[in-house]
Amino acid sequence: MSDKKEKIYEEGIIVESLPNANFKVKTDNGYIKLCYLAGKVRINYIKIFPGDRVRVEFDAYDPRRGRIVFRIK
Repeated sequence: MSDKKEKIYEEGIIVESLPNANFKVKTDNGYIKLCYLAGKVRINYIKIFPGDRVRVEFDAYDPRRGRIVFRIK
């Protein structure tokens, strides 16, 4: 039986900033996906701008939407 908490991690670059802390991220494999900020990133006031490199967490059930969990320096 598969674990329900399986996550897929990818890295990408922020392409566009959208309202409500949503972003369009171009992943390393070339797809542009809609992502939102994780709670830890919001609480710690980590600023994310277009051009920043980020790590994104995707759910195995819906790989079109992701969650930004880390900004890579």
